[in-house]
Amino acid sequence: MSRRGAKQKKRMETLLHEIKEYWTTRTEGYSEVNQKELEGTQKEAWLSVLTEQFPEGDKDRIRILDVGCGPGFFPRILAEAGYWVTAVDYTPQMLKKAAENAGMYRERITFLRMDAQNLEFPDGTFDVVISRNLTWNLEHPEQAYREWHRVLRPGGILLNFDANWYGYLYDEEKREAYEQDRKNVESQSLEDHYLCTDIDAMERIARKVPLSHITRPQWDTEVMEETGFEEISWDTDVWKRVWSEEERLNYASTPMFMVTGRKNTERLGQK
Repeated sequence: MSRRGAKQKKRMETLLHEIKEYWTTRTEGYSEVNQKELEGTQKEAWLSVLTEQFPEGDKDRIRILDVGCGPGFFPRILAEAGYWVTAVDYTPQMLKKAAENAGMYRERITFLRMDAQNLEFPDGTFDVVISRNLTWNLEHPEQAYREWHRVLRPGGILLNFDANWYGYLYDEEKREAYEQDRKNVESQSLEDHYLCTDIDAMERIARKVPLSHITRPQWDTEVMEETGFEEISWDTDVWKRVWSEEERLNYASTPMFMVTGRKNTERLGQK
């Protein structure tokens, strides 16, 4: 490996460690957010959004990968619905909490520690790859999209949910909208999902990753097309179906989007 390559690898490992340490401290708080989703109407709303995109057929035969599973919301609701799920995360504490939160549905979920940008699965392993609130804090998101494409079977589906969470660090209008969100949450006496975290640590990470200042989901769809996905689409209103009123107030200036794409069947089948 060249000296430049070694430095890049070292920098990536350092940032991954920093991100892991941050999310380790967020494990309990993030799990509490997921518990609210499980106890409210969001559970069924999310399940509907996910499964309406899934391939038809026997649930036992559909293999699903959740990349960046966090404390395990997606794996839990999908396992409860009768699916088999492989859930990966880079933070050991998140995986431990996800397994705990799976409860009686634990046997339908395989938890593994992996880097979303360097998956350790063979090509064409999964029918569906899903991810939520992960891509924005990756150092090499293009590489992640290539990996997700690689591990999909021909005809497989990618569902990625994310938002322009830290655009306010680079745009004054977005900063003003973000500050207004904080005021609105306070006026309603709700929990502020930003201020209850180590916001300084998260902003330091956000400044080191590339997607904080990039307009999305346009960027995602372009990268997906270059990667080889087809039938690419985005939905910038998906948040209206799955967010609670508390989330809507917290994130009014950063609405969540969904991008989807399919791995080409014919072309890949000829390789």
